[in-house]
Amino acid sequence: MSQRDDTAHTIAEHLLQIKAIRLQPEEPFTWASGWKSPIYCDNRIALSYPRIRTYIRQELVKAIETRFGKPEVIAGVATAAIPQGALVAEALGLPFVYVRSSPKDHGRQNLIEGELKPGQTVVVIEDLVSTGKSSLKAVEALREAGCTVKGLLAVFSYGLKKAEENFRTAHCPFYSLSNYEVLLEKAVETKAVSSQHLEVLRQWRHDPEHWNTK
Repeated sequence: MSQRDDTAHTIAEHLLQIKAIRLQPEEPFTWASGWKSPIYCDNRIALSYPRIRTYIRQELVKAIETRFGKPEVIAGVATAAIPQGALVAEALGLPFVYVRSSPKDHGRQNLIEGELKPGQTVVVIEDLVSTGKSSLKAVEALREAGCTVKGLLAVFSYGLKKAEENFRTAHCPFYSLSNYEVLLEKAVETKAVSSQHLEVLRQWRHDPEHWNTK
């Protein structure tokens, strides 16, 4: 197993173990978009587990250095990626900013919080990528501020085709430490789900918008 595969499997196992990720193919969750989903993911739970939190931070740092090269600034996508982004910035000795989903409704109405200078290179940290739309709004805000975004790095991705298309269209390099397919392998291996549910769970990733409505 390569270092990348080992990291992906370890993170998937950790997230299942602490129930940051839940799989319920028979009682699906409903996303804000209205989509039905057999998976619910809240990676913020990992922050309560020092060993897991540290492992994720270490792997994010390694991925930044090998995939994008050290930037001048680390940016977190509000709100879930702010803590992990700050931990990464601390480990690298770099400035940190975070990007809101919408401007503040008072004061200076900032979209980007923290000091950022035009021309600086930035790596964006995200906690979870589904379609990538909210993540790319942060990338767009940083570019509009005059910065060069070297890429976006996520803890976990659902591996949806829509996300691949959106990042490609935005010309933004994207990488995640772990993903849905690896998670399913680990879930069956650890008996978090039965093998009979595997095909149903895989079908969701291929057509999430219409899954469970047919």
